[in-house]
Amino acid sequence: MPSTLTKIGHGFAWFFNLHLDPYGQREAERTDSRNASQSYPNVEPYEEKDPTAVGWLLSVTPTPHGIFQYFYRLFPFLHWITRYNLTWFIGDLIAGVTVGAVVVPQGMAYALLAELEPQYGLYSSFMGVLLYWFFATSKDITIGPVAVMSTVTGGIVNRAEAAIPDVPGHVVASALAVIVGAIVCFLGLARLGWIVDLIPLPSIAAFMTGSGINIAVGQIPTMMGMNSKKKRFSTRDATYLVIINTLKNLKYTTIDAAMGLTALLMLYIIRATCTYLAKRYPQREKTLFFVSTLRTAFVILLYTAISAGVNVNRRTNPLFSVLGEVPRGFQHAAVPDLDPKILSFFTSELPAAVIVVLIEHISISKSFGRVNNYVIDPSQELVAIGVTNLLGPFLGAYPATGSFSRTAIKAKSGVRTPFAGVITAIVVLLALYALTAVFWYIPQASLAAVIIHAVLDVVSPPNVVYQFWRISPLEVVIFFAGVLVTIFDTIEDGIYTTVCVSFAVFIFRLFQAKGRFLGIAKVRTIGDMRASARAGESQPLSRNNSEDQDTIQSPRHGGTSSERNLFIPIDHEDDSNPRVPVSHPYPGVFIYQFSELFNYPNATRFLDGLTAGIFKETRRTDPNSLGKLGDRPWNNPGPRRGKVEIDDTADRPTLRAIILDCSAVNIVDVTSVQALIDVRNQLDRYTTPDVVEWHFAHVRNPWTRRALAAAGFGFLRPGKDGSLSEPGRRWKSVFSVADLADAASPLSSEGSGRFSEKAIREKHESRGDEEIGVTQPPSVDEDETTGGRLGPVYGLNRPFFHADIQEALDAVLENIEHRPPIFKA
Repeated sequence: MPSTLTKIGHGFAWFFNLHLDPYGQREAERTDSRNASQSYPNVEPYEEKDPTAVGWLLSVTPTPHGIFQYFYRLFPFLHWITRYNLTWFIGDLIAGVTVGAVVVPQGMAYALLAELEPQYGLYSSFMGVLLYWFFATSKDITIGPVAVMSTVTGGIVNRAEAAIPDVPGHVVASALAVIVGAIVCFLGLARLGWIVDLIPLPSIAAFMTGSGINIAVGQIPTMMGMNSKKKRFSTRDATYLVIINTLKNLKYTTIDAAMGLTALLMLYIIRATCTYLAKRYPQREKTLFFVSTLRTAFVILLYTAISAGVNVNRRTNPLFSVLGEVPRGFQHAAVPDLDPKILSFFTSELPAAVIVVLIEHISISKSFGRVNNYVIDPSQELVAIGVTNLLGPFLGAYPATGSFSRTAIKAKSGVRTPFAGVITAIVVLLALYALTAVFWYIPQASLAAVIIHAVLDVVSPPNVVYQFWRISPLEVVIFFAGVLVTIFDTIEDGIYTTVCVSFAVFIFRLFQAKGRFLGIAKVRTIGDMRASARAGESQPLSRNNSEDQDTIQSPRHGGTSSERNLFIPIDHEDDSNPRVPVSHPYPGVFIYQFSELFNYPNATRFLDGLTAGIFKETRRTDPNSLGKLGDRPWNNPGPRRGKVEIDDTADRPTLRAIILDCSAVNIVDVTSVQALIDVRNQLDRYTTPDVVEWHFAHVRNPWTRRALAAAGFGFLRPGKDGSLSEPGRRWKSVFSVADLADAASPLSSEGSGRFSEKAIREKHESRGDEEIGVTQPPSVDEDETTGGRLGPVYGLNRPFFHADIQEALDAVLENIEHRPPIFKA
């Protein structure tokens, strides 16, 4: 008895003239399931139920437990802080102090890149490492000022000085940090961390390489002292212009070059020496690593001492450019100024700034997570970086993100937990309060050498580009496009170029995806020593071969225990051996594989390839169905008047069935399904008075099966008179079965012992497995080896949806000569 809601729904359908079941799906599926169950009474019936919109809404509706887990996962430190111990603390202490010794000089140097005073780099370093550990899912990442983000910030600050001169540069930088942090934090809270995956590795490499070259070239004038007395040219111009201007102004080189070039040379000598000695004396590798890691701090201390010795009595007129006054403590702590005129100024720069933050942080954290065997949560990492940039500006910080060099140092120093960031924050705090008097003497040329040394490490070496070429030559073009745009234009445009071109290539590949026809190749497995044993065990169960002489044999029957079917492209376009014979499984039966997702961008191309291949290999079932000349289509008008039409397709088979391999298909849409319906109607006219069978293999998504069933696929459709065929007598259902969970589950104590031995053997003998099954087992109704209950893997109500290609092919061949009346004129 229909419920009240059902009656109301039917009333609406009648009022709006909706066709609730245009293909007779419900009755057809009931009939298919009933007849299959009657044919195999020892198989428990199972009918597939369609997913519903209400069910999906319920599945995504947060539960109280889910809400609690959401907020609990916002603070990952709660998962491990209660188990913190002394061993962890020692590892964190060493790593934290080591990173602190590096971040202090780097932070001040990067602040100069951002066109800010050096103390702002220390503020950003302090807030980055202090706040991150509360929200971190990576123990290695170190947040703080980085070269690329500092350069982007510096460009914005420079332009702001000209456009809004009454606003200090650090105010603009702090406002930028707040807005960037708010955007990134929102993406994290909305769990949109997957958005970073839209940016491929070559784009990231191009962005890092171009930025590294841009920054290094821009620091050469400072290292050489060309702009120390008088600013002769801007280092914010395009990279190629900076190179030209640097060469033009070499004559203005000052004594700063001695402090810069020797510092840069010393940095590389220390690193190279430690690397060489570590290989020669492996037992000293740890000590040499720390010596190499602290080379930046050592070089800065050395040249600061030299500068102090030279300039201690020349503070009003130092011999070379020095860092100058660095205020003690947090002198610029304040609420960020979010004046609309400031925000409107850098609105156009926000996309580039957000992309830089996302790319650097997520790519670094993912990389070190893989190396050190843990998995990060990208969305939670966005929350961490967002909160850091939201709160940092209250102490004067500017935009910060993950640093590759400091993260590598932290990982190699033996860090145990994110708490190491607190140790680093203490080191930075001590520097802010105890070392500011010393900072005055730091040579700017030496800081420029530190920056050059750091950024050149992110430039992709030739071997990496060569590997890109071997994997995907087209992406090497994207790489060089991004690098060249960065060099000849700006870092921001380089970012946009690589991201946009990569996305365009992805869309192009999706639109241009091609399907392929698969054929059967008879193959044998060499080296499988268990094959003969399995064959011997299965011999008593095989059928009498004489009984099968008069029936159509599945191509799976190979004659030897190791022979099996392999489905490969019919034209060997997968680079398989062209001398291996591959053929269609049966005249008029085609296997077609979707190589990509089957959606609206590529549906037409896929199906055009399908119909073109079919028309090339088959003939029209009834040539007279074209009718008289006036009834024929314009693109097939027939012979000229008085000429006899010569049929060169007479020796071709007629189209009987199509098997679609949907292993690459996850979800379909209205456009792709409608295109499939149109092709079905087109081929039905081509085969009239016959009708084409459509079989589907590897359709795993229930929503896709629902969509195809709603379009009339997957079941035996009623005839034109509305009558249903009787599959039990005229259609033999072919489907895969398995022992039910309570009969042969590895979870049950009774069946676990025999499952590990017997089930593994049956896996290799299974008829339903196209890759490893080698011997035909007995039919379901002859199986006496199992006392348990059997159940179908998929629903009996949709006999044209199959577990794999072999099952679909078996179903076609089992019924091809005994097709139900529904398929006949």
